[in-house]
Amino acid sequence: MTRLVQVRNGSERRVALVDEPRLRFLAEVASVYDLAQAALVAGKTLTALVAERATGEGVDYEAVYRGESPWRLLPPIDHPAEPTRCLVSGTGLTHLGSAESRQAMHTTAPEELTDSMRMFRSGLEGGRPGPGRVGIAPEWFYKGVGTILRAHGEPLRVPSYAEDGGEEAEVAGVYLVDAEGRPRRLGMAAGNEFSDHRFERRNYLNLAGSKLRTCALGPELVVDPAFDSVPGRVALERAGRALWSKEIRTGAAEMCHSLENVEHHHFKFEVHRRPGDLHVHFFGAYALSFGDGVELADGDVMDIRFEGFGRPLRNPVSVSRAADSLVTVQPLN
Repeated sequence: MTRLVQVRNGSERRVALVDEPRLRFLAEVASVYDLAQAALVAGKTLTALVAERATGEGVDYEAVYRGESPWRLLPPIDHPAEPTRCLVSGTGLTHLGSAESRQAMHTTAPEELTDSMRMFRSGLEGGRPGPGRVGIAPEWFYKGVGTILRAHGEPLRVPSYAEDGGEEAEVAGVYLVDAEGRPRRLGMAAGNEFSDHRFERRNYLNLAGSKLRTCALGPELVVDPAFDSVPGRVALERAGRALWSKEIRTGAAEMCHSLENVEHHHFKFEVHRRPGDLHVHFFGAYALSFGDGVELADGDVMDIRFEGFGRPLRNPVSVSRAADSLVTVQPLN
């Protein structure tokens, strides 16, 4: 599989092919976005263009990964000129584990069937239609634009107005809309769809606000990953010691919605098919530490890894110590 990273050294940016234990720089390209646009113009696949442009120049991956090199990892995708033209979104209630966590989060009576579980069951019944058919729509949520994406090693922030911050170990699809308005999947990456679960637990209608947080992607973009049944592991560390961990799975066979159905219901909206836009779409989590009663603290480290998706994604939690303050709006009159 072709695995790509984006790196920066001061003002210089490069795209590199992962060729363990090295990163091999690609010639004449500073971003995956530009690489994808060049592939479209040339009528070539990303894999073919990467093979053409891979050079012998490179750096030690371990040093970059550990933050011990002048080169620093960036998120594996961004819109370098206009970050706001990257839409970050996701699909929830796609895995049984997350549905059970949400069921427990939003009910006080074990026999009560919440809206979350009803939506999950509707996915089981109609989320995998036959070829050429449209299935039932999954839950969809908005996270923000490209400015909220963080790279491997960067902190994920719990802002002063938040009640909590919790990991969501997922795989995300990365897409570019071509000049004719057709979405093109560039690949997938491991991700941490960081959310405020305590705020959501107060009321299901808080879900939308609970998602408006920074999130992490990477460190690698996998151009053509196997996405049938993908084993993984999510772990939490506190002060250098293990706090919590769980074996997880994702992929088409592990979800109640097919990948094609998820993609259709995202890109059916015309506004999601603007030429030149990027999309990062999270496919849902298998398990949450919050569901096991874990509350993350400042300095905790979240470690997410999926087989076939390269090196683990690790991010510390950063809890704001600032007091929450009122945001006032001034009339312009």
